[in-house]
Amino acid sequence: MINKGLCLFALDEDDPLPIGIARYLGLPLSPHEERRFDDGEHKCRPLESVRDKDVYIVQSLVSDHHLSVDDRLCRLLFFIATLADASAYRITAVLPYLCYGRKDRQTQSRDPVITRYVAQLFEAVGVSRVLTLDAHNPAAYQNAFRCPREHLEGCQLMADHFASSLRDQDVAVVSPDIGGIKRAERFRQQLTHQLGRNVSNAYVEKYRSSGHITGGTLVGDVEHKTVIILDDLISTGGTLLQAAKACRRHGARAIHGAATHGLFSGNTEQFLTSPELDGLVITDSILPARFSPAADDKLIVLSVAPLLAGAIDRLSSGGSLSELRGQDG
Repeated sequence: MINKGLCLFALDEDDPLPIGIARYLGLPLSPHEERRFDDGEHKCRPLESVRDKDVYIVQSLVSDHHLSVDDRLCRLLFFIATLADASAYRITAVLPYLCYGRKDRQTQSRDPVITRYVAQLFEAVGVSRVLTLDAHNPAAYQNAFRCPREHLEGCQLMADHFASSLRDQDVAVVSPDIGGIKRAERFRQQLTHQLGRNVSNAYVEKYRSSGHITGGTLVGDVEHKTVIILDDLISTGGTLLQAAKACRRHGARAIHGAATHGLFSGNTEQFLTSPELDGLVITDSILPARFSPAADDKLIVLSVAPLLAGAIDRLSSGGSLSELRGQDG
């Protein structure tokens, strides 16, 4: 049962995801006012009382043609601080996509650990809890925050989709790099359960140095199989495309990409229309861009609104997220 003291805000009012979350929860988005000044500064305030309320703010931290990722992060931090000053009982930042997750450790001398710095910013402005979806490195995400933090995955959503469309095919799940093997294995197990038969696995060796990707050796058997290459995000698409080419060389009959977050910061048209890829499935954790009909024909977008609404419902009523995570208890 929804807590009657719950407020749901969305700073990007044109984003259909928070609108969908509100619809599933059966409540309206709470109103807010934003004012921009000529010098680039801004202010934002709620237009209803949040005193002693359980407040949730939905915001994906990405860049687009309107705002940079840093702009969105700054706006969100200031708004959280404003809610804290207005005596909100609890403030949960719902971050379908959390920025700066790829810089979670030092890989060379004097490297920043930006994942930890972002966590410290959220804690400094008074956030009570953070909820995100498919963090780039879940362990680093959990260790960076000292406040309560929740983590959800899109694996079950992906498994439901592919189980219905690939029911009669011999399937292999491929991780495009060694770092994603655990994520791919959780997805493989869920897909195996959905299909009622074994799904094989494989991975591609990938090495990144100064932004350059090398490697491409496939470990595992994909011959005559329908391959699903699973990753947490797609930026330029280079990693997924390299894995797809490796699978083609080893006799895969069809290749589908799958990722929770479609950042699409490179030449997405060229990536999506590549003959190496038969299709791509993403979620609406990030507002999907518009592409040509040829690219759109290969793209399927799944909604995470029911998943995030379910998490907010459980958190607001003191419930457990274990069912949403595919865990017992």
